[in-house]
Amino acid sequence: MLAGLAAVVALLAFAPTASAASGGGCQLQGTANISPGLHANAQAFTYNFGGNLSGCQSSESGAPATGTVSAGQALTVGGQQFQEPTASGNGSCANSTTSGIAIVNWADGTNTVVQYTTSGAAAAVQLQGTVIASVTLPAINPAPGQPTSTTVTTTRYAGGSSLGTLAFQPPDPTACNTPAGVTQAGISGFIGLGSS
Repeated sequence: MLAGLAAVVALLAFAPTASAASGGGCQLQGTANISPGLHANAQAFTYNFGGNLSGCQSSESGAPATGTVSAGQALTVGGQQFQEPTASGNGSCANSTTSGIAIVNWADGTNTVVQYTTSGAAAAVQLQGTVIASVTLPAINPAPGQPTSTTVTTTRYAGGSSLGTLAFQPPDPTACNTPAGVTQAGISGFIGLGSS
Protein backbone atom coordinates (compact mmCIF):
# COMPACT_ATOMS: atom_id res chain seq x y z
CA MET A 1 0.00 0.00 0.00
CA LEU A 2 2.60 2.50 1.09
CA ALA A 3 4.74 1.24 -1.65
CA GLY A 4 2.04 2.02 -4.05
CA LEU A 5 2.23 5.65 -3.29
CA ALA A 6 5.88 5.95 -3.92
CA ALA A 7 6.11 3.36 -6.55
CA VAL A 8 3.67 5.11 -8.67
CA VAL A 9 5.57 8.27 -8.43
CA ALA A 10 8.81 6.92 -9.67
CA LEU A 11 7.46 4.54 -12.12
CA LEU A 12 5.42 7.14 -13.86
CA ALA A 13 8.22 9.56 -13.77
CA PHE A 14 10.37 7.71 -16.23
CA ALA A 15 7.61 7.26 -18.81
CA PRO A 16 8.96 7.43 -22.35
CA THR A 17 7.52 9.64 -25.05
CA ALA A 18 4.27 8.57 -26.63
CA SER A 19 5.21 9.72 -30.12
CA ALA A 20 7.15 6.56 -30.85
CA ALA A 21 7.44 3.06 -29.44
CA SER A 22 9.94 3.17 -26.61
CA GLY A 23 10.66 1.71 -23.21
CA GLY A 24 12.95 1.76 -20.23
CA GLY A 25 13.10 1.63 -16.48
CA CYS A 26 14.76 2.81 -13.27
CA GLN A 27 15.70 1.52 -9.84
CA LEU A 28 13.73 3.34 -7.12
CA GLN A 29 14.80 3.83 -3.53
CA GLY A 30 12.83 6.14 -1.28
CA THR A 31 10.70 6.72 1.79
CA ALA A 32 6.99 7.39 2.25
CA ASN A 33 5.51 9.15 5.30
CA ILE A 34 1.84 8.47 6.09
CA SER A 35 -0.68 10.30 8.27
CA PRO A 36 -2.52 8.97 10.12
CA GLY A 37 -0.58 5.71 10.32
CA LEU A 38 -1.97 2.61 8.63
CA HIS A 39 -3.72 0.02 10.79
CA ALA A 40 -5.59 -3.25 10.37
CA ASN A 41 -8.82 -1.34 9.69
CA ALA A 42 -9.27 0.78 6.56
CA GLN A 43 -9.25 4.56 6.84
CA ALA A 44 -8.50 7.68 4.80
CA PHE A 45 -4.90 8.94 4.91
CA THR A 46 -2.49 11.36 3.26
CA TYR A 47 1.19 10.86 2.53
CA ASN A 48 4.31 12.33 1.07
CA PHE A 49 7.16 10.60 -0.68
CA GLY A 50 10.71 11.31 -1.71
CA GLY A 51 13.15 9.03 -3.49
CA ASN A 52 16.01 8.54 -5.89
CA LEU A 53 15.94 7.01 -9.36
CA SER A 54 19.13 5.30 -10.49
CA GLY A 55 20.42 2.96 -13.16
CA CYS A 56 17.79 4.30 -15.57
CA GLN A 57 17.88 2.91 -19.09
CA SER A 58 15.79 4.13 -22.00
CA SER A 59 15.48 3.59 -25.72
CA GLU A 60 15.41 7.40 -25.96
CA SER A 61 18.89 8.63 -26.86
CA GLY A 62 20.53 10.89 -24.28
CA ALA A 63 18.03 10.17 -21.50
CA PRO A 64 19.50 10.76 -18.03
CA ALA A 65 20.42 7.74 -15.88
CA THR A 66 19.43 9.29 -12.54
CA GLY A 67 16.88 11.62 -10.99
CA THR A 68 14.81 12.38 -7.90
CA VAL A 69 11.06 11.99 -7.42
CA SER A 70 8.67 13.46 -4.88
CA ALA A 71 4.98 13.79 -4.08
CA GLY A 72 3.28 15.85 -1.38
CA GLN A 73 6.51 17.50 -0.27
CA ALA A 74 7.84 21.05 -0.12
CA LEU A 75 9.71 21.82 -3.33
CA THR A 76 12.41 24.49 -3.31
CA VAL A 77 12.62 26.63 -6.44
CA GLY A 78 15.02 29.57 -6.56
CA GLY A 79 15.47 29.47 -2.80
CA GLN A 80 11.70 29.65 -2.16
CA GLN A 81 9.48 26.77 -1.01
CA PHE A 82 6.31 25.65 -2.77
CA GLN A 83 3.89 22.90 -1.75
CA GLU A 84 3.35 19.88 -3.98
CA PRO A 85 -0.24 18.53 -4.17
CA THR A 86 -1.17 16.32 -1.21
CA ALA A 87 -1.24 12.64 -2.11
CA SER A 88 -4.11 10.69 -0.54
CA GLY A 89 -5.51 7.22 -0.18
CA ASN A 90 -7.88 4.92 1.63
CA GLY A 91 -7.06 1.54 3.07
CA SER A 92 -5.23 -0.49 5.67
CA CYS A 93 -2.03 -2.47 6.10
CA ALA A 94 -3.68 -5.23 4.08
CA ASN A 95 -4.82 -3.26 1.03
CA SER A 96 -5.29 0.29 -0.20
CA THR A 97 -5.86 2.63 -3.13
CA THR A 98 -4.14 5.99 -3.57
CA SER A 99 -3.80 8.86 -6.02
CA GLY A 100 -1.56 11.87 -6.43
CA ILE A 101 0.77 13.91 -8.60
CA ALA A 102 4.50 13.24 -8.60
CA ILE A 103 7.31 15.47 -9.83
CA VAL A 104 10.51 13.98 -11.21
CA ASN A 105 13.61 16.11 -11.54
CA TRP A 106 16.13 14.47 -13.85
CA ALA A 107 19.90 14.83 -13.58
CA ASP A 108 19.99 17.02 -16.70
CA GLY A 109 17.57 19.54 -15.18
CA THR A 110 14.47 18.39 -17.08
CA ASN A 111 11.20 17.57 -15.32
CA THR A 112 8.37 15.07 -15.63
CA VAL A 113 5.00 15.60 -13.93
CA VAL A 114 2.94 12.43 -13.44
CA GLN A 115 -0.65 11.97 -12.34
CA TYR A 116 -1.09 8.49 -10.88
CA THR A 117 -3.27 5.97 -9.06
CA THR A 118 -2.32 2.83 -7.16
CA SER A 119 -4.07 -0.29 -5.96
CA GLY A 120 -2.31 -2.72 -3.69
CA ALA A 121 -2.44 -5.66 -1.35
CA ALA A 122 0.14 -6.22 1.39
CA ALA A 123 3.62 -5.40 0.08
CA ALA A 124 2.75 -5.52 -3.63
CA VAL A 125 1.19 -2.48 -5.30
CA GLN A 126 0.03 -2.06 -8.89
CA LEU A 127 0.27 1.43 -10.25
CA GLN A 128 -0.47 3.32 -13.40
CA GLY A 129 -0.10 6.90 -14.43
CA THR A 130 -0.01 9.48 -17.16
CA VAL A 131 2.51 12.25 -17.76
CA ILE A 132 0.69 15.59 -17.62
CA ALA A 133 1.76 18.95 -19.03
CA SER A 134 2.29 20.82 -15.76
CA VAL A 135 1.27 21.40 -12.16
CA THR A 136 0.99 24.71 -10.30
CA LEU A 137 2.27 24.79 -6.71
CA PRO A 138 1.27 27.40 -4.10
CA ALA A 139 4.05 29.19 -2.23
CA ILE A 140 4.66 28.33 1.43
CA ASN A 141 4.58 31.53 3.51
CA PRO A 142 5.81 33.84 0.73
CA ALA A 143 7.50 37.04 1.84
CA PRO A 144 6.25 40.37 0.46
CA GLY A 145 7.24 40.62 -3.17
CA GLN A 146 7.85 36.88 -3.59
CA PRO A 147 5.79 34.78 -6.06
CA THR A 148 2.64 33.23 -4.58
CA SER A 149 2.90 30.18 -6.84
CA THR A 150 5.12 28.45 -9.38
CA THR A 151 4.36 26.10 -12.26
CA VAL A 152 6.44 22.99 -12.91
CA THR A 153 6.25 22.01 -16.58
CA THR A 154 7.00 18.61 -18.10
CA THR A 155 10.09 18.94 -20.30
CA ARG A 156 10.91 15.22 -20.69
CA TYR A 157 8.71 12.21 -21.57
CA ALA A 158 5.67 14.33 -22.44
CA GLY A 159 2.66 12.16 -23.32
CA GLY A 160 4.13 9.05 -21.70
CA SER A 161 2.52 6.52 -19.39
CA SER A 162 3.66 3.66 -17.20
CA LEU A 163 2.73 0.59 -15.20
CA GLY A 164 4.60 -1.21 -12.46
CA THR A 165 4.81 -3.05 -9.18
CA LEU A 166 7.00 -2.20 -6.16
CA ALA A 167 7.42 -3.39 -2.60
CA PHE A 168 7.41 -1.41 0.65
CA GLN A 169 9.27 -2.22 3.85
CA PRO A 170 7.96 -0.75 7.14
CA PRO A 171 10.76 -0.38 9.73
CA ASP A 172 8.63 -2.43 12.13
CA PRO A 173 6.38 -5.12 10.58
CA THR A 174 4.29 -5.20 13.78
CA ALA A 175 3.53 -1.45 13.63
CA CYS A 176 0.06 -2.12 12.19
CA ASN A 177 -0.98 -3.35 15.63
CA THR A 178 0.30 -0.30 17.53
CA PRO A 179 -1.66 2.90 18.30
CA ALA A 180 0.47 4.93 15.87
CA GLY A 181 0.27 2.38 13.06
CA VAL A 182 2.64 2.36 10.09
CA THR A 183 3.70 5.97 9.62
CA GLN A 184 6.79 5.41 7.46
CA ALA A 185 8.06 2.80 5.02
CA GLY A 186 10.93 2.33 2.64
CA ILE A 187 10.07 1.90 -1.02
CA SER A 188 12.32 0.05 -3.44
CA GLY A 189 12.20 -1.86 -6.70
CA PHE A 190 12.56 -1.65 -10.45
CA ILE A 191 10.09 0.24 -12.61
CA GLY A 192 9.45 -0.70 -16.20
CA LEU A 193 7.92 1.77 -18.66
CA GLY A 194 6.74 1.91 -22.22
CA SER A 195 4.63 3.73 -24.79
CA SER A 196 3.64 3.45 -28.40
